[in-house]
Amino acid sequence: MLDAHLTQQLEAYLANIREPIELVASLGDDAKSRELGGLLEEIAALSGKISIVQADDKRKPSFMIRRTGTDIGVRFAGIPMGHEFTSLVLALLQVGGHPSKAAQEVIEQVKGLDGELHFETYFSLSCQNCPDVVQALNLMAVLNPGISHVAIDGALFKDEVDSRKVMAVPTVFLNGEPFGSGRMELEQIVAKLDSGADAKAAEKLSAREPYDVLIVGGGPAGAASAIYTARKGLRVGVVAERFGGQVLDTMGIENFISVPYTEGPKLAAQLESHVKDNDVDIMNLQRAEKLIPAKHEGGLHEVELANGARLKAKTIILSTGARWRQMGVPGEDEYRNKGVAYCPHCDGPLFKGKRVAVIGGGNSGVEAAIDLAGIVAHVTLIEFDSELRADAVLQRKLASLPNVKIITSALTTEVKGNGEKVTGMAYKNREDGSQHDIELEGIFVQIGLVPNTEWLKDAIALTPRGEIEIDARGETSQPGIFAAGDATTVPYKQIVIAMGAGSTAALSAFDYLIRLPAEEQIEAAA
Repeated sequence: MLDAHLTQQLEAYLANIREPIELVASLGDDAKSRELGGLLEEIAALSGKISIVQADDKRKPSFMIRRTGTDIGVRFAGIPMGHEFTSLVLALLQVGGHPSKAAQEVIEQVKGLDGELHFETYFSLSCQNCPDVVQALNLMAVLNPGISHVAIDGALFKDEVDSRKVMAVPTVFLNGEPFGSGRMELEQIVAKLDSGADAKAAEKLSAREPYDVLIVGGGPAGAASAIYTARKGLRVGVVAERFGGQVLDTMGIENFISVPYTEGPKLAAQLESHVKDNDVDIMNLQRAEKLIPAKHEGGLHEVELANGARLKAKTIILSTGARWRQMGVPGEDEYRNKGVAYCPHCDGPLFKGKRVAVIGGGNSGVEAAIDLAGIVAHVTLIEFDSELRADAVLQRKLASLPNVKIITSALTTEVKGNGEKVTGMAYKNREDGSQHDIELEGIFVQIGLVPNTEWLKDAIALTPRGEIEIDARGETSQPGIFAAGDATTVPYKQIVIAMGAGSTAALSAFDYLIRLPAEEQIEAAA
């Protein structure tokens, strides 16, 4: 299964294994079991510290990576290739005694968790959000003997997926009960299990000294701002709900100049690594809830976080980005992750052989419909306008697919379900007012983005659409507060444009700081 290049890379990684490990295989007579057996043999051949042991587990094909002579290990049900190959490599290394790069403080939190915690994670090989969850829970299982974890390929174990009503990935169960779904990082999982984590984090954050520049948001704009300001020798902090922002949910990126192709999670990791190469205080997994502008020029602005912490800074750069726009119709919230989805790459494989709809006729919607058409039985694309807005080349491709129906001038009015999952949807024909129902099992919403600015509405000027109003220098209506990226009035929402805007805001913040009066004058004026 591994080509020569991948084999060479893996062999180099496996040289870091410190303790002998066993690949405990549970295989059947089916093709996938034979495929997994071949993969395990290839891996074992690359290191003298890896051996294969046969066993009988209820899930076939599956295997456990176990430290020889111990109970330390993690389990995969399925064949962890695609996006999960990195999870496999990390599991081999960590079970084999190679230390994690996680913060020591978080490692100690994991080790201190009490009780027996058995996690099960359902993933798909095409899901770019799943590896973070799988890798976090695998590490927890290695660190704490009371924690166990199995990562399950939902496409191979459809009976489980159906019986547990899993309709989005990643979906995590803890001791048989739903625990969470969607992207979760190690710190988030630990915080859900450690009830005192928020209060401890708030106390530490509030004790931070004021920053010269505090950047709110960790996407491309925020990363660019951080690098540019740090290189000026300023004291810089970045507070982000999730570093990488919307880029984490982007699959293929082919218009990042000088890089012909990359993927969102990979670019997000590179952004974070580049920021960490500079002297920047990164406060990840923290949501900003209130902006309190300074009362006078040169005073300190404040940002209040969801956990109650308050951060202070001489200047602030807002780069909070945007999120998927919702339809706002009855049933959407009720059936989110129960048939209503926003990521065709992640959740599409769960709807194999089923009927689905895509809402939105722009590039994202048409690309989603094309992608899904290769997996599902039928796709209905619903567009509000009288014609699709996607690029002509995408429309031609869509029109060539035999299992796609396009409905224009349609207003989605309701998501229908049976209390457990989506069973259909309703729409109104905008030309004649007629009402229509469609029977289906999945709805993928692709109707654009909405800026993450609700928390700013009483502090700075926003447009009626919620975008932050900025001038040519990236400054907002409040002196010393700047903004960049998809949350602002910049007309085009693109990664490279966000990076440029972040750089502009950073240079403007630096220019603002060097022109401030001396601190003694500011204190006298206050």
